[in-house]
Amino acid sequence: MTDVPPDTARLLDGKVAVVTGANRGIGAAIAATYRAHGAHVLACARGAEAAPARAADDPERATPGGMTPIPLDLADEDSIKAAIKAIRGAAPRVDVLVNNAGVAAGGLFQMTPMADLRAVFEVNLFGTLALTQGITRLMARNRAGSVISITSVVADIPDPGTLAYGASKAALARATRSLATELGPQGIRVNAIAPGVTETGMQDRMDPAARDALIAASALKRAGRPQDVANLALVLASDLSAHITGQIIRVDGGVV
Repeated sequence: MTDVPPDTARLLDGKVAVVTGANRGIGAAIAATYRAHGAHVLACARGAEAAPARAADDPERATPGGMTPIPLDLADEDSIKAAIKAIRGAAPRVDVLVNNAGVAAGGLFQMTPMADLRAVFEVNLFGTLALTQGITRLMARNRAGSVISITSVVADIPDPGTLAYGASKAALARATRSLATELGPQGIRVNAIAPGVTETGMQDRMDPAARDALIAASALKRAGRPQDVANLALVLASDLSAHITGQIIRVDGGVV
C-alpha cells in the first residue's frame, strides 16, 4: 500500500495529470499521491486496458481523484500518437505531465550490442520527448503546465555497466533545462527529479555491489522509497513550485 501524505491541502484539486509508467514503483506512488490530492490521473502504461471513450460534454469526464488508464509503449511511435489522441479525448486539458516510464540495460560497453543501447535511448529519451512534445502543445493552449521527468543520479555517476541508462538519463536532464527556457514563455514549467537507489523493481536489477556502494555513499545510509520521490513530484506539480523551473533535483539520501 502506498504511503500517501495526509489529505490536508488537496494541492492538485481539479487538475489533470498524465503519469507514464503508472502501474508500479515510483509511477504508481506518484499516481496515488496525485489522486489523493484531487487530481484526475491519466495513467499510462504498456498493456494498460484502454478506457471507454466519453463524449466531450460528459460531466463525469476527468473526475477529481479519478483515474483513466491509457495504453502507451514509448518504444512505438504509433502507440505514442494513439496515447496523445486518447489523452485529448479523455480530458479537457492537461495540467501536469510526469515522464516516469523508462528502461534499463546493464552490461559493459564492449559487450553490449548497439541495438540494446538504441532501445534504451528510444524509450528514455526519444519516446519521452515525443510524448512531451504532444502534451506540451496541449498545455500551451492554457499557457500553463508542469512537466516533471524522472532521471537518475546515475546520470552523474559514471559507474561501469551503466552507460546506456546513465547516458539516456543525462540526455533527458539536459533536455529538461533546454525545454524550461523554451517553454517558460508559454507558462510551462519543466523540472526533473533524480532519484538515487530506490526500493523498486529496477533497483532489484542493479548490480548488488554498485547498489550497496551508492547507499554507503549517501548521508542517510539507506535506500529511498517510491513515496519519497512522489512527495517531491507533488510539490513540483502544484502551485507551491510556481517559480521553479529548469531544475534537476536529487532525491538520493545525500549522495555528495
